[in-house]
Amino acid sequence: MSKPFTLHIYKDGASFNQAAAWLLTTLAQEAVGPEGRFSLALCGGSTPTGVYKRLAERPFCDRIPWQQTHLFWGDERLVPPDNPGSNYGQVAEVLLEKVPIPPQNIHRACGELDMETAVADYTHQLQAFAGNGETPVLDVVLLGMGSDGHTASLFPSSSVQQPDWVVGVTADYDGRPAQRISLTPTVINCARHVIFLVSGSSTAETLQKVMYGPHRPEILPAQRIKPVNGTLTWLTDTAAAQHLSQLT
Repeated sequence: MSKPFTLHIYKDGASFNQAAAWLLTTLAQEAVGPEGRFSLALCGGSTPTGVYKRLAERPFCDRIPWQQTHLFWGDERLVPPDNPGSNYGQVAEVLLEKVPIPPQNIHRACGELDMETAVADYTHQLQAFAGNGETPVLDVVLLGMGSDGHTASLFPSSSVQQPDWVVGVTADYDGRPAQRISLTPTVINCARHVIFLVSGSSTAETLQKVMYGPHRPEILPAQRIKPVNGTLTWLTDTAAAQHLSQLT
């Protein structure tokens, strides 16, 4: 990738989750200082679940300024919030129900709506949060990456019209067809900090191609992520980074 990034590789899930939780806690405290609030877009999937569980535990739950924290989601399936496939529902179970975050600070994508309405509603929430008519600048955007190189719900060959903030997507991944909505690179690349959480050997070859291979964002959507003014950080485990040792 053309833009500089930071890479951290961890030996196991426990150290991975611990490091990610410390990083988020530090960024939250730094943001609340000058800004008075901390905005974080969460990602779905199995990899971040361990991180969210750590954030709900001490010492992290005591150090994050929950009253000033605003949560968004990078993408969401168009299912009700109590559906097992809901990214919001996943976070609610392991984190939101266990920390003192004000309900009005939770800005979820409404998966129970039809696609057009859900896109419009989430766009409106982002506009209201930004408050100035310009693209919102979130403090942190967390992203995962699939074995096909997709991130959020930006899949290979998916069309992203600039300067849309939210896009509707119909995708079949791992045999699970679903309608989704997703933040676009327009919003993600404006964030102050973008953090990829990537684990498992199934992503190893793709991770090497995304980070060090030719720039082909139409095939590897994770390559679309190039923060304009912010930082780009990759947190991985040794399984995901197995093809990077000769390059780092």
